[in-house]
Amino acid sequence: MTLSVRIRPPGASADLAGQPTKLVRRAARRRPHVRNHRLCAQLPAKRAVAQFFALHLELGRPILLPTVRCIQCAGSRAARRRMTLKPEQPSTPMLPKNGGLGRLSAVWQWCLLALLSAVFAGVLEMIGIPAGLLMGPMIAGALVGMNGGTIRLPRQLFFCVQVVLAMMIAASMSPDLLVTFSGNWLLFLAIILSVIGVSTLCGWTITRMGILPGTTAIWGSSAGAASTMLLMADAYGADARLVAFMQYLRVVFVASTATIVSHLWVSGVEPETATHWFAPIAGLPFFMTLAVGIASGILGKILRVPAGAFLVPFAIGSALNITGTLTIELPQWLLALSFAMLGWNIGLGFTRAILAHARRALMPTIVSIVVLISFSGLLALLLIKVAGIDPLTAYLATSPGGLDSIAVIAASSNVDLPFVMALQTARLLIITLIGPALARFVADRA
Repeated sequence: MTLSVRIRPPGASADLAGQPTKLVRRAARRRPHVRNHRLCAQLPAKRAVAQFFALHLELGRPILLPTVRCIQCAGSRAARRRMTLKPEQPSTPMLPKNGGLGRLSAVWQWCLLALLSAVFAGVLEMIGIPAGLLMGPMIAGALVGMNGGTIRLPRQLFFCVQVVLAMMIAASMSPDLLVTFSGNWLLFLAIILSVIGVSTLCGWTITRMGILPGTTAIWGSSAGAASTMLLMADAYGADARLVAFMQYLRVVFVASTATIVSHLWVSGVEPETATHWFAPIAGLPFFMTLAVGIASGILGKILRVPAGAFLVPFAIGSALNITGTLTIELPQWLLALSFAMLGWNIGLGFTRAILAHARRALMPTIVSIVVLISFSGLLALLLIKVAGIDPLTAYLATSPGGLDSIAVIAASSNVDLPFVMALQTARLLIITLIGPALARFVADRA
C-alpha cells in the first residue's frame, strides 16, 4: 500500500512521503500535532512520518487518537477513509482494584495507614532520624499503596498542608539572607543551572538508549516543577504514568538521602530539647497566620502560579514576617499532622499498577537519580569551600527537590533554614521558567 501524506507549512506545499526524516522534522516544528505525537520520537533515521503511518495501517495496528490528528493535519483523505479508531491498549495488564488492601473499606485503610505511620514515625524519632514524622508516614503510605490500597489524600487537605509548611518556613526568613545572596549570587545561579543541566542530560541519555518510550525520560528526569512537567509531558505525548513515577522516585530518594546525611552529620550539634506538642499558643496570631496562608494559597491557585499553594504563601508570609507586620504562630501538633500528610501524599503514589508499568524503567531511573544526587553533593562541596557554608546546610540547599520535603528535613535539623529555602526556592522558580522549554528543546532533538 502506498500512502502519500502532505504536510503544508505556511506558504508552501511539499510531499514528504519517502523523504528523509530531516524534512519531516522541519515541517513538524510548524505542525504541533505531528511534533507532539509520541511515536514520532521513535522513528529510526531516514524514515518519513508518512511511511510510519502507512506501515501501521498496512499491518492493521491500532491507530491512536494522536496518530489520527497527525494524519488529519497532514491532509491525507485516503488514510482517513481506511483507519479505524480503537482504544489505546495498556502496555501492562491492569491489576484488579479489589486486590490486597483494596478489599477493605476506606475507613479501615485509613486506620491501618495511621497505625503504621505512628509505628514507623515513633521508631525513627527514637533512633534520632531527622524528619521522622515525614519519613515514617511516607514508608507507611508506600506499603499501603503497593499492597493494593485505594485511598488517596484529598486535594483540599494537601492544599492545607502546603499552606502550613509555607508559613512555617516564612517564619524563619530574615533580612540577613539578602546580604548572603547579594555577595554570591553568581555562584548560586551557576549551581542551580548545573543541577538543571545534569538532570536534563540524564533524561536525554535514557531517551537515546531507548529504555523508555518517546520523550518520557526527559520530562521525568527534571529536577523539580513536577506538576508542570507532568502537564507538559502529557501534552507532548509522553507516558504521564512513567513521568509521575520518576518524579515520585526522585523525591523519595532525595528525601531519604537528605535524612540519612542529616542524621550522620551531627558532630558538634547540641541535642534537641523535648518537643511540647500541646504548648499554649497565642490565639490571634495563630488565626491571622492561617488566614494569611489560606488567602495567599487561594491567590496562588487563581493566578495559576506553579506550586502557587506553596510559593505564594511563602513569599507573602516572608514579607510580612520580615517587616514585622505579622507574627507567625503555628502549634507543634499542626506541624506534625502536616508532615505526616505530606509523607502520605508521596507514599500513596506508589501503587501496584504504576510499579508494574514502570518495572523496565526502574534501574535506569535509579541510576540517573544517584548520579544527580552525587553531583549535588559535589556542588555542596563547592559551596563549603567558596561561600563558607556549613556542610549540612550546603547539602540540603543543593539537593534536587522536592521543596516541601527538604523544608521539613531542614526544619528538623540544625541548619541555616532561610539559606536552604532561598536556594531551593530559586531552583524551583528557575526550573519552572526554563524547564519546560529546555525539555521541549531536548525532546525535539533526542
